[in-house]
Amino acid sequence: MIEFRPVGYVLGLLVAFIGVSMLVPMAVDMVAGNGDARAFREAALASLMIGGLISLACRNRAGGEWEIRQAFLLTFLIWVVLPAFAALPFMFCLRQASLTDAFFEAVSGMTTTGSSIFVKLQDLPPGINLWRGMLNWYGGIGIAFIAMIFLPHLRVGGMQFFRTQGFDTLGKTLPRAVDIARGLLGVYVGLTVMCGLSYFLLGMNLLDTVVHAMATIATGGFSPDDASFGKYSGPAEYAGALFMILGTLPYVRFMQLVAGQPRPLFADTQVRAYLTWIALAVGSVVLVRIIGGTAPEPAIRETLFNIVSIFCGAGFTSAPVATWGGFAMTVAAIVGVIGGCTSSSSGALSVFRVQVLFAAVKSNIRRIHSPSRVAPIRYDGVSVDDDVLYAIILHMTSYIFLIGLMSMLLTLDGVDLQSAFFAIWTSIGNIGYVFGAKVAATGTMVEFSTFSKWVLIATMIMGRLGLLSVMILLLPRFWRG
Repeated sequence: MIEFRPVGYVLGLLVAFIGVSMLVPMAVDMVAGNGDARAFREAALASLMIGGLISLACRNRAGGEWEIRQAFLLTFLIWVVLPAFAALPFMFCLRQASLTDAFFEAVSGMTTTGSSIFVKLQDLPPGINLWRGMLNWYGGIGIAFIAMIFLPHLRVGGMQFFRTQGFDTLGKTLPRAVDIARGLLGVYVGLTVMCGLSYFLLGMNLLDTVVHAMATIATGGFSPDDASFGKYSGPAEYAGALFMILGTLPYVRFMQLVAGQPRPLFADTQVRAYLTWIALAVGSVVLVRIIGGTAPEPAIRETLFNIVSIFCGAGFTSAPVATWGGFAMTVAAIVGVIGGCTSSSSGALSVFRVQVLFAAVKSNIRRIHSPSRVAPIRYDGVSVDDDVLYAIILHMTSYIFLIGLMSMLLTLDGVDLQSAFFAIWTSIGNIGYVFGAKVAATGTMVEFSTFSKWVLIATMIMGRLGLLSVMILLLPRFWRG
């Protein structure tokens, strides 16, 4: 049987940490003279007590080596239990928020999806909007840490490739997990501070600066205003596009850059492909819009920000992409499926997996043309093992299967096909950008039924974990060992 105590110990500490974090928005509401600070106080107390008790009950078995089953279980519980406690302030503060709505908002925040269930965000208490930004920020760094530390050992979606390469095919092998976590935190905080300073200097108020900076680097997309970045059209859009791109590059490369090794960042095949694809996507849409009569400056600025936002999975908006025509919508749908780089906070398939798929297709074409020819599949100069390729193909297949299955469930609930597809597209890719008649009025998921909201919640979580990771937990053999 699986030993649960190490999992419980870590999970309890994380729940307690969520409780401590609630004291920050509580203080903000107190300074603002907002009576809703009490909601954060109650939620913090509940989280601290429950998290502390779980950790104390499990502390005797917290040490020792972890096995893969424990890592699978902890990864799953992080995306289910932590949002449950993070949802408490929404329930206690916003009386109109149901359990479903509160949990949806928390899951959307911590998976960095960024789809909101709330309207009139600018009228919410400042503490609530700050908490939404903090959930994005915590989710972003948690995703990056799991991608760099856990997933390579869990052999999920081809991520074991990075375990065999020690996160690096160009520079020195990175040190152990504690040092990686320390370096990751330094890079993450540094990018957030630089982003925040840029926003503040470009005219954002303090709350918008803090929330937008956290959500930008995390590619979460939560904003304290219904208008999102439409409120700050101009230079802020260029700054936002830059920092969204930086937030979706491999953090390991920034760690190497800080350590005095700039070559891995600029020589990384994934980085070069990602920047090239962004340029192609943005350039093609800009060209079509200019030919269609849009002035060059707004065409460049709006397209750059919004296409990058979708590509990175941030979900910020500054202009209605749905009104740009079918070509722009098609490009948006494609780049949303691809996503950003591996070992960042970005969601969707990832540039790495798409590159390996292209390499496999290219290799197979060569074999068809010359059956006797040896055509190994290579990525960044390294041969890709069959088990890595198999895992990537399974991950992509399950991704497409989930889009179809979950879209079908939404249509059974009366959602029109376009709205259903894009709701699942944005949820499984953790994108946050919404299209379709169902969301046209508010730009949020508020119009969906309770059943549909739970379908979207499950999709957001599986978008981070992968369908196969969830299915493994359902196998009796997993629990028996």
